Amino acid sequence: MLPPIDDIIENFELIEDWEHRYGYIIELGREMDALPEAKQTEENRVHGCESQVWLDVALDPAAPEPRLSLRGDSDSSIVRGFVALMVSLYDGKSPQDAATTDGLDIFRRLDFGAHVTSKRSNGVRAMVARIQHDAKRFAAA
Repeated sequence: MLPPIDDIIENFELIEDWEHRYGYIIELGREMDALPEAKQTEENRVHGCESQVWLDVALDPAAPEPRLSLRGDSDSSIVRGFVALMVSLYDGKSPQDAATTDGLDIFRRLDFGAHVTSKRSNGVRAMVARIQHDAKRFAAA
């Protein structure tokens, strides 16, 4: 079970060393439930990522009002950690809230832009765009 995004942000603020920050993001990826192979489809693949990334964005059928159910995975441990950040940020939000939530803001607040390659940053942008696109589609339905 992933911690709430506010707890993740607090933890990052306490970790000054970038090697430990990378370790923490990798640990978040390990804490995230694996996406079943049946969901690792071309339809769920996020294009624009250097690594293989899959996002399954759906509506939570158990929620009394529309809420996103977000699951993801990657074949890279650091990218899986970035997926975990996005899951923690967007999972459980209403489609309307998710459509307007800037996942890149969290990436910037945690200062990853200065510490990862541009290809990794582009991958996070692709994840955010995919989540927001699906959220807008659910909001319009």
